[in-house]
Amino acid sequence: MNRIYLDWNATAPLRPEAREAMLAATEIVGNPSSVHAEGRAAKSALERAREQVAAALGAEGADVIFTSGATESAALILAGRDLACAGVEHAAVLGWCRASLQTDPSGRVAVAAPGASTLQLANPETGVIQDLPQGLAVSDLTQAFGKIPFAFNWLGIEAGFVSAHKLGGPRGVGALVVRRGTEIEARLKGGGQEQGRRAGTENLIGIMGFAAAAAAAQNDLDQGSGEKMAEIRDSLAARLESGAELITFPGRESRRLPNTLSILTPGWRGETQVMQMDLAGFAVSAGSACSSGKVRPSSVLTAMGYAPDCAGDAIRVSIGPTTDHRDVMRFADAWLAAHARWRQRNDQRATAGRM
Repeated sequence: MNRIYLDWNATAPLRPEAREAMLAATEIVGNPSSVHAEGRAAKSALERAREQVAAALGAEGADVIFTSGATESAALILAGRDLACAGVEHAAVLGWCRASLQTDPSGRVAVAAPGASTLQLANPETGVIQDLPQGLAVSDLTQAFGKIPFAFNWLGIEAGFVSAHKLGGPRGVGALVVRRGTEIEARLKGGGQEQGRRAGTENLIGIMGFAAAAAAAQNDLDQGSGEKMAEIRDSLAARLESGAELITFPGRESRRLPNTLSILTPGWRGETQVMQMDLAGFAVSAGSACSSGKVRPSSVLTAMGYAPDCAGDAIRVSIGPTTDHRDVMRFADAWLAAHARWRQRNDQRATAGRM
């Protein structure tokens, strides 16, 4: 059985450009902090990668701090601060902030005090894109990076963070990008790497893979990957809607990531759908990857006003630049067949209950 991967928001397949760059990095033997020729070569490769990532982010190289990923970056910029956030944020943000900002039924968040708040640019479950207010303290840019065009220097925010594996880079590497002059207290104590803001010998193999993936993702955007993915997403929604009753797509009223579709069927548990689709050869999720393994209602959907018993009935399909339209339609056929079986069982139970 040929499996079809439709969970790109959890982690994207490693791009060939990233793999090639990582293999090249294995030949660089020096430590970037060493002053000999081998160390200088490693340092040069590190700084070239930093400039590549910065260019893709629309930032300056000196403002990019390499980390192990978005979770560490969030901790680095959020720890010790009293910032407000909304319930639609990722757990890496919710663990540090007050979930006091309100989310409307379309997934949009109102921010009254930008300088004391954090707000994601795009949601991993619904794909809803926020309009970031000028002067915002921090933004989770992870899901937006490589999927929609933006420039950090134009967003008017103090800091943002990203992960490499969301756009086809390796796992275990990411970046925090900060506006010039922003104070960062190092949480990892040790050497003076990353201008004293994040100690520890840099993961050069991962960073070079990250940089190559970021450049490739930017090139895909320039070549129209967003429009192609949006067309596939909308075709999938139309196909499912034509064959299933009561189906809804949370966040549909808002501007969304072109690759993301949240599918909610009241009464049909999301984890059940994920398992049935897995057996049919399709990888989808019941929420963000860091919470989808837990049997609980989606905090994103509950923040949008869905009842807790309904907020666990959604799955997410997320695609990438190489996703084939025919494969997505194959998923639609499999999902609709499973939906029909579920409806039949429900009808039989209802009939038995009236007897």
